[in-house]
Amino acid sequence: THRKAPGLETAAVWDNSAKHCAATINAVNLPEYLAQFPRLCATPEALRTKECCPPWEGDGSACGASSGRGSCQDVEVPDQPDGPQYPFSGLDDRERWPLVFYNRTCQCAGNFMGFNCADCKFGYFGVNCNERRESLRRNIFHLSRTERIRLVSYLNLAKRTVSRDYVVATATYREMENGSVPMFADVSVYDVFVWMHYYVSRDALIGGPGNVWTDVDFAHWAPAFLPWHRVYLLHWEHEIRKLTGDESFTIPYWDWRDAQGCEVCIDELMGGPSPQDPSLLSAGSVFSSWKVLCSRAADYNSRGVLCDATEEGPLHRHPGNQNRNVVQRLPTSAEVEFTLSLTNYDTGAMDRSSNMSFRNTLEGFGDPQTGLGSSSRMGMHAAIHVFMNGSMSSVQASANDPIFLLHHAFVDSIYEQWLRRHRPSPSQYPESNAPIGHNSEYHMVPFLPLHRNKEYFISSKDLGYEYSHLLDARIVTMAVTAAVLTAKRRYGGLPWLPARKWKTLFILPERQPLIWSNDTVESSHRNYQTST
Repeated sequence: THRKAPGLETAAVWDNSAKHCAATINAVNLPEYLAQFPRLCATPEALRTKECCPPWEGDGSACGASSGRGSCQDVEVPDQPDGPQYPFSGLDDRERWPLVFYNRTCQCAGNFMGFNCADCKFGYFGVNCNERRESLRRNIFHLSRTERIRLVSYLNLAKRTVSRDYVVATATYREMENGSVPMFADVSVYDVFVWMHYYVSRDALIGGPGNVWTDVDFAHWAPAFLPWHRVYLLHWEHEIRKLTGDESFTIPYWDWRDAQGCEVCIDELMGGPSPQDPSLLSAGSVFSSWKVLCSRAADYNSRGVLCDATEEGPLHRHPGNQNRNVVQRLPTSAEVEFTLSLTNYDTGAMDRSSNMSFRNTLEGFGDPQTGLGSSSRMGMHAAIHVFMNGSMSSVQASANDPIFLLHHAFVDSIYEQWLRRHRPSPSQYPESNAPIGHNSEYHMVPFLPLHRNKEYFISSKDLGYEYSHLLDARIVTMAVTAAVLTAKRRYGGLPWLPARKWKTLFILPERQPLIWSNDTVESSHRNYQTST
């Protein structure tokens, strides 16, 4: 039987086409490191002992313990009750993450981070992770031509390079015979993140073909939506920096407010439509050759299996050809401002029915004009996914499309703007009774290293990054003044410019990837760095 909880017909519209794949590779034969599952932890021994404490290459000790970077410790999971949306226990590997797979992991000290404490915490750099820097995420239309080329090249490199550090699970723990027969697959750096987004949002397999529970998602439809995607983007940014050696790399954002169409859907950026088939990408874009994975949810569910991470065909995208009964247009500036005005982070059952909830309205299930939940139409974040009418329109498959990154960077910037405007107390993030996976102490699925939801209910400045459109008004004024002077020189002082010229006229300086933090800026945001 295919079980669907009541009342999901509307809210799950963009959720029904990305969940399964099924081939297996014995992790023992995989290369040296570990992935999301870390490669070194995907062995029979690690799974049998339930210990994921790989050595740090710098000294050969587990978690870099000999160098004071961290130590191997028991994983502590919360006992707070979850909400009623998922009425099962002990059926899904993601419950009480990561205990089904590991009960001991590296706990890193100081500014160190990573599954073996080899990396630095977000916002820190250097051999000893003691260099504090602030990265700047910028509007994609403010990048120079060289920077746009570099962005596309980095994305393509990540898609073509097998991850050194991570592998992905292609079967459940039970199918792996409780870890004695590891079943993992090699995927690219980019596709590790595609798989992560699939895995965290897939339906729960509750026994046999077609027997699934759909009212469950460990990263959507509930309070952890924004903290989870914040961590996701930070890790993605971090992996690109490691892959390319470019520590200045940051994810740009697409400001889609009031847009009349998919402005980034051009070959120079995320790929234009194919003249032969507008649901496919133009041959002039490198993304036209990309293959998707984990995009066939109905098939996986019917067979009762996980995605096997094999290629499943080209990217699909047909923006503006969506079901207009669900999404009429892209969100407006007024709708973003209304969403930002909502004072409560989450409310009620803390799911898609929540009224006057900032999280639910930004996610797209609260009406962006009234704040009422369970709207028959979708807005804000969800509207962009539906509008793209392709791979982006399925929750589990959406990360296959690189537009996902630009879109979620802007969603994260709205989250950041709300945090700065309302300065919420730690208690606004729920400790209990949120849908499973979303309470404050829950470890985010499927991250290794471990992160708790509450740790990312803080300002981006405490995590080492800023958004160009949220910079101090004085800096923006200086940038606009410089742009006006440039315009006078470029256009001979003419008072009028074509509309398209104005779109790229008022931009920040071409390259501001890293800014050293100062004590004043850091201290002004300390009240976000809480234990909730």
